[in-house]
Amino acid sequence: MSKKLLLIIPFYNEASRIDLTTYNHAFQQYTDCDFLLVNDGSSDNTASVIKDLSDKHPNAAALDLKINKGKAEAIRQAVLHSKNKNYTHIGYLDADLATPFDEFFRIWDFAQKNSLYSFVMGSRVKKLGSDITRYSYRHYSGRIFATIASKLILKAPVYDTQCGAKIINYDLAITLFEKPFITKWVFDLELLLRYKAIEKHYLHKIFEYGLSIWIEKGDSKITFKDLLGFPYQLVKIYFAYGR
Repeated sequence: MSKKLLLIIPFYNEASRIDLTTYNHAFQQYTDCDFLLVNDGSSDNTASVIKDLSDKHPNAAALDLKINKGKAEAIRQAVLHSKNKNYTHIGYLDADLATPFDEFFRIWDFAQKNSLYSFVMGSRVKKLGSDITRYSYRHYSGRIFATIASKLILKAPVYDTQCGAKIINYDLAITLFEKPFITKWVFDLELLLRYKAIEKHYLHKIFEYGLSIWIEKGDSKITFKDLLGFPYQLVKIYFAYGR
């Protein structure tokens, strides 16, 4: 029986901190999902670690990209690698599991029960009853980024474009990921702009799913220097996708 969901997880120099126990447990628990682990040109032994990990499970596979090109291109290559498969949805998740597997699959349950939405986004809204833990400077810089992205570029009331947990209808994902992105880290915003360009009523087909738990992990691949470069990335997107 074909699987409905392909979950893509990109890795870059993660060999020393991959939680093998958690990954093995998830592969065993969520057997109705296929997992594609993508090595994004790592300089350590990430490629061999995820290959050995995936070889132990029939619903997991590894894709080895020899050159590091960033998260956006790693996920894009994985999506293109999945072309002509019988999935109904493609999802992606950060390798550090800031969004735990259990939380991601709650998003998946929602997506299956609410077929009206073709694009379901995890959203890190800190509220009573949730456990959203972020470093202060990332939280405040993220809110500035989100305000600019939603009000000036997307012109839509999106709270969190950058959460690394998303699920997209398969055919839509193939279309949205067809062309390379112009940014490495702000491609989530580019996805929404691409959807906006092809679907007049796209906002009615997107849902922001408030996460119950999201725990920021140390040693993020996004540095403070990267954060300072986000305004330039937004300017690039602004002019590339029309004003």
